[in-house]
Amino acid sequence: MNRGLLAKALRESWAATFFLAVGLALTEAMLAFALLKFQDQFSVLWSQLPFAQIMLRALLGADVSGGIGPEIFASIAWAHPVVLALLWAHAIIYCTRVPTGEVDRGTIDVLLGLPVSRWQLYRTESFLWLVSGVAVLLMGVAGNVLGNSLVTGRLRDDPFRLAIVIANLFCLYLAVGGLAWLVSALSSRRGRAMGVALAFVLGWFLLNYLAQLWSVADRLSFLSVLHYYRPLPILRDGTWPVRDMIVLLVSGAALWTAGGFVFARRDLSTL
Repeated sequence: MNRGLLAKALRESWAATFFLAVGLALTEAMLAFALLKFQDQFSVLWSQLPFAQIMLRALLGADVSGGIGPEIFASIAWAHPVVLALLWAHAIIYCTRVPTGEVDRGTIDVLLGLPVSRWQLYRTESFLWLVSGVAVLLMGVAGNVLGNSLVTGRLRDDPFRLAIVIANLFCLYLAVGGLAWLVSALSSRRGRAMGVALAFVLGWFLLNYLAQLWSVADRLSFLSVLHYYRPLPILRDGTWPVRDMIVLLVSGAALWTAGGFVFARRDLSTL
């Protein structure tokens, strides 16, 4: 890794990473606290609203008709749209910095004039992306533990099962980031690249919900990355979703690699 490139990437990305990490920690703390504190009230409300159960099933990726148990409340904290939005925002913001962000700012010529290869630049930026993504997720875990402790004085979830959920969520994060890297490599305007990545993410999210209501969408649900992230079965059974994690990892790696080849071969200039 090139230290100069790492320092540059860190200097330019630390603020967004910091604020999104703090936002995720606060969101997790509030969700964990509220869902545990008012568990009985939520259980009564959801049991009386069939449509709410459909939304819960879409959100958690598992059947909830058997009753609203503690695992469901624990799962909501890791599948809530705000939590996913913060993680995806970090992936999209960071992964569209290079090259499209540099092209958009008119600094790509200076960056590519450095005595480093494009692949070295790409790997260095990607390394810091992975590190910062882990940091954001750990802040979320810290917030979740804090929210639990304010009610129970201890960690509510099984640490082993929680670790599996976080690993699955990180694979989801990598898949979204891989898409953002490829879109960035293909674009010349950062706003457009972020918009395209956001459109894909919203499409996946919508497809995941429609799959609970429409048979056609259900048959196509495998195209959504959310189809491979299901925290409720993990917290219920404690089993590793190996197939789902492999699909997300392979998808993310393939998209990231494609982005690298496009970046390495594409003619980039601010002229």
